[in-house]
Parts: sequence; C-alpha cells; structure tokens
Amino acid sequence: MDLTWYGLSCFRMKERGLAIVVTDPYDPGLGLPTLALRADLVTVSHDAAGHNYVKGVKGQRLLISGPGEYEVGGVFITGIPMAAEIKGKNGRISNTLYLFDFDGLTVAHLGDLAYVPSQSQIEDLGPVDLALVPVGGGGALSPAQAAEVISLIEPKLVVPMHYKTGKEKVKLGLVAMFLSEMGVGKQEALETLKVTKSGLSDQTQVVVLEPAAK
Repeated sequence: MDLTWYGLSCFRMKERGLAIVVTDPYDPGLGLPTLALRADLVTVSHDAAGHNYVKGVKGQRLLISGPGEYEVGGVFITGIPMAAEIKGKNGRISNTLYLFDFDGLTVAHLGDLAYVPSQSQIEDLGPVDLALVPVGGGGALSPAQAAEVISLIEPKLVVPMHYKTGKEKVKLGLVAMFLSEMGVGKQEALETLKVTKSGLSDQTQVVVLEPAAK
C-alpha cells in the first residue's frame, strides 16, 4: 500500500486492485496548497475546515463521516467514536477514528483524537500495523500524549500528522517535539511510504513524510 501525506490529517492510501482512500481533506483557506486528488472513498474524522473539505477530492467518491462498518472496493473500514473527554475552549469535540483493512494490512487514522483512550478502548481496535497519529496539539494530542497512545496501541509503524510544516493558519507544534518524546532523532522525510505486511518490523518504527502538497 502506498501512503502519501498532504498536510494536517490528509492522506491518500492506494493499493493495486483496491479502492483509493483519502482521509480528512483540508480547506485551502487554512494556508496549505489546494488539493487536486481523486479517490473512491473519502473519510472525515470530524466537521471542521481542516478535515472536511470533501469537494477538494474528485471522482465517484463515497463519503464516510461517522462511526459504523463499511466495505468499499475491497477495503474494509470501521469508524469508532473517540471524542475529547475534557472540555476545552471549544467544548466537547466529536471525532471518529477509522480502521482500514487493506487485504490484511491494518491502518488506524486517529483523526483529531484529543485524549489518551482507556485500555479497553485500545483493545477494541485490535492489532494495528500502521498508525497515523496527530502529534502537534492544536485541539488534538500533544507530543507526550501521542507517545503514550502509541505505547498503548503498539503499532508496527507510526506516521505523525497534524503538526506545523510552515504555512498552516492553525496553531500547531513541530514534529521535532514528538520525535524527542519517542526517543527518535531527526529524520529525512520521505515523499511516499510503501507499506507491505511482510516488510513490517517487530518493533514500532516512526516514519516522517514530506507533505506532497507544496
């Protein structure tokens, strides 16, 4: 499966013979480049400009914007509600975590998860191969919280998202703070990550991606 990041929480997941998935397309009004993507399926973790700009994705796309179980083009999707438990300045924020099954490869997109889930909630996810985790705060997980969530989920691969890369009109932290929490040194960002079940390590690895939209 080929994984490409476009900034904030927006990814494209593409596996030959299966549906093309785009997650959390953002409104270009937030300072990032306009998206020009095509997909069979778009998921939205919550109703906010950084996550719900569906018209930025072309094609005969199906929209999933909440909890439930779905199957689209050979990809199995489970939406799980995981909202912020603590009331902040924006009040209680709803959020849907999505699990994607690409022919046995399990990807968890945490959306704007803003708290560390309980052990029972983590167990409900089952084994996760690749976790897409918010790490820059801004209403979602802080770097320290992100590291704690990862230690509970124990994915094989982690790709950080929802952090400051330059022009976002959103107050976010830098990925370096998260890498420090994980005990990982500075990494050279990849343009695209190719993930195979057979290529996964036994220990959690962190991979930083370069935003494709520049």
